Amino acid sequence: MFTVVVAWLAVLALCVAAVLFGQTTRTARRRRRQRTRSARVGLFLSLSGPGLAVLFAAAGGAATGAWLPAAAAGAVGVVVVALVGLFLDPR
Repeated sequence: MFTVVVAWLAVLALCVAAVLFGQTTRTARRRRRQRTRSARVGLFLSLSGPGLAVLFAAAGGAATGAWLPAAAAGAVGVVVVALVGLFLDPR
């Protein structure tokens, strides 16, 4: 039980770090031209994606009862979503 709680706390810390990292994209110096569609999707993924990945992992853990694998999947999901958001909107 202790391992599961620590794993989920690590996932939440990773989620907060990813969202703060995504904030740098949002507060970066803006250019005069409008963002492309891929840049808008990247910005959405950078800001909202990590939280959605944690919610999906928690739902999977609740549905299956396998909380530790769900926490591991949530951590991987947060990292993947943050990297995809960075790739789509690198500024």
